[in-house]
Amino acid sequence: MTTRLYLPATLDLLARWHAAGEIPATDDGYTAPDATEEGEYAALMAAADDSAALVGAAPGGGRRVVVVVETDVSAGPVPMSEVVAVHADPAPFTDPEEDLAWYATQEVPDLVSG
Repeated sequence: MTTRLYLPATLDLLARWHAAGEIPATDDGYTAPDATEEGEYAALMAAADDSAALVGAAPGGGRRVVVVVETDVSAGPVPMSEVVAVHADPAPFTDPEEDLAWYATQEVPDLVSG
């Protein structure tokens, strides 16, 4: 069964995952409580809150990042090929109410290098 998982991250983590070609096994992800748009948004924002904590712990702050994967993997690393989108702050994080921008998977290299 395929599961859509929202994983909190930072740009640095995303860069490391992209270079490795996989996301290490984690239980830090969120799934939507239901298949509605509101449920998906709730999972996204819960992951964004966790990302804010990661960014707050990083030197110099940064941008919240949420990696969205659709996977059948129940344990172990998730291949980057299962990433369906990335959401990130368009600028350094300052406001928890600000919406995240959506990035297609082919934009990840530019996102992590810029």
